[in-house]
Amino acid sequence: MSPFDIHRMLIDEFPLTFLLEVGFRATFAFLAVFLFLKSSGRRGIRQLSLFELVVILTLGSAAGDVSFYHDVPLLPVVVVFLTLLLLYRFTVLIMTKSKRFEAWMDGLPVTVIRDGLFELESLNKLNISSNELFMELRQQGVEHLGQVRLGLVETDGDISLYFFDERDLRPGLSVLPLEHRIEFETAPATALCCCVNCGLSQSIAQAQRLICSQCNHHIWSIALETPRYR
Repeated sequence: MSPFDIHRMLIDEFPLTFLLEVGFRATFAFLAVFLFLKSSGRRGIRQLSLFELVVILTLGSAAGDVSFYHDVPLLPVVVVFLTLLLLYRFTVLIMTKSKRFEAWMDGLPVTVIRDGLFELESLNKLNISSNELFMELRQQGVEHLGQVRLGLVETDGDISLYFFDERDLRPGLSVLPLEHRIEFETAPATALCCCVNCGLSQSIAQAQRLICSQCNHHIWSIALETPRYR
């Protein structure tokens, strides 16, 4: 075998007419995945649960193999498709009968922000960093945690936010990137500050170093009190 053999890299020992079969196989694989999505009753990928994602990946693996491997026949992929569809339908049937099983399969919404503060235990369980959450919050027009009454991570990974009325707004931790907010251990001036770990607000005197009474963290940032503009 000679390296960088253009003919071998492009078509190898197969005749050019095999490309027509590859096109047919790819069409077959596309239709298999598309028909599964249609049969599942889902309208979009963002609605897929973890279980459905596993099913799609399994079907995608089988469909990918049949697309360009000449020694993979088509009928086994049909069996894979029908098996996964029956498994999916059976699982959905059980989920409609048992709320406990449904919660185990799809999970439940998780509270990550409550009354302008992080729910640290929930964040740790979800393995979500504060920077990831800050990005999601900024994309929904949030400037600081004091604007958020309740934040939930839904089972599909989206974040649902419920906001304080303007009259109930409270000081909160800025969710802006570090270049737009200052973090410190020693307060540069007397101010109302927020713990960057949990969001708790506390007045700190100039040159004072303070440990957060809620999470024992020692890094702070100036609290914001700006209203949310809709």
